[in-house]
Amino acid sequence: MSQKDYLKDITEIKDLMNRSSRFISLSGLSGVMAGIYALIGAGIAHGYIYSPSGKNFIGRNSSYIFSEDAAYTNYSLISRLIVLALLILIAAVTTAYFLSAQKAKKHNEKLWDATTKRLLISFLTPLITGGLFCIILLQYGLIGLVAPTTLIFYGLSCFNASKYTLGDVKYLGLTNIILGLISTQFLGYGLYFWAIGFGIMHIVYGCSMYFKYDR
Repeated sequence: MSQKDYLKDITEIKDLMNRSSRFISLSGLSGVMAGIYALIGAGIAHGYIYSPSGKNFIGRNSSYIFSEDAAYTNYSLISRLIVLALLILIAAVTTAYFLSAQKAKKHNEKLWDATTKRLLISFLTPLITGGLFCIILLQYGLIGLVAPTTLIFYGLSCFNASKYTLGDVKYLGLTNIILGLISTQFLGYGLYFWAIGFGIMHIVYGCSMYFKYDR
């Protein structure tokens, strides 16, 4: 057997090990679509916040540690923003599922296996923790820190889950963590950082992953 054959065998073994330990059916297009959904949601949220009823509540010059009475007065606005965020999340997850299922079918791979379970556990643990922490922030009226917190914990989720999927996800996570930390110093502009992190960065990394792995 020639050296060329040995190298080919080693490459095939490495590929098999990679496929067995990593979820490689993640679609780059799902990241692009998630980014588009996030930008649309940010536009709608901007309309809510800077409407006559909302601009004095979460506007650039408003207080970010407001009284309990103020929170109850603007309960309707908070509710609409939460519902909007949930709709974006559902749309992104549903799209990711269908596109990843198509990619897995194309390559004759299983969508659900032990690696997928490990991926979800690694991803959801920081994400759920961050979601609960955001609820606590809202409870105490610290609404200015919600956007930075979502970016930071989502970044931690991506970074934590990257060892079970495509390595590019790690850099998406690090980018969002950095954006979240910077956002803490610019309270009142959280929606714009949110649009950059969840919107633009998802599109950028989604396109990168698509051209590297999906074509």
